[in-house]
Amino acid sequence: MPRRSYDHYCAVSRALDIVGDRWNLLIVRELCSGPRRYSDLFADLPGISTDVLAARLKELERDDILTRGKAGPRASTALYELTPTGMALRPALDALSTWGTDHLGDRRPTDAVRAHWFALPLGRAVAQVLPLGTATIHIGETTLHYVITEHGITHHDGPAAAPDLEIRLDLAAATDVATGARTLTVNG
Repeated sequence: MPRRSYDHYCAVSRALDIVGDRWNLLIVRELCSGPRRYSDLFADLPGISTDVLAARLKELERDDILTRGKAGPRASTALYELTPTGMALRPALDALSTWGTDHLGDRRPTDAVRAHWFALPLGRAVAQVLPLGTATIHIGETTLHYVITEHGITHHDGPAAAPDLEIRLDLAAATDVATGARTLTVNG
């Protein structure tokens, strides 16, 4: 299927030509913390159909946003990972996350939620208490770790090997920190 374009000679327009389709930036969000299998992506993107997910992954691969590899040398399972071009979208996602926080409102009964969806705003909160270093954050059964350097914040699946800070939160506390209703403290 040919790509639709805004046909505007504008950097924002060209960016949206590539990542502006529905689900594309959410797929990038899912891959910011590291490689994921198709089944993981499908499970953590409630509401997406398998056909749409497959099409978006192919388009993002074609546009050098992600790569498709194997889960192991002999594995038949595909593993998707952001390219450097895809990782360069993280600041845009962080800006959208910051802007979107003011528009979250109350959680509706129909809203899906995953703990790792709070990774971007929690990273900003972690950087307030740990300006440089590594931190492991446990949100219920989900564990993320952050690397905070003078160049910015990255987040990754799983615990850090030797974190400078470790915090445990339940989903409600993580939500409060992510929305700014509560300040993150070293004690959690």
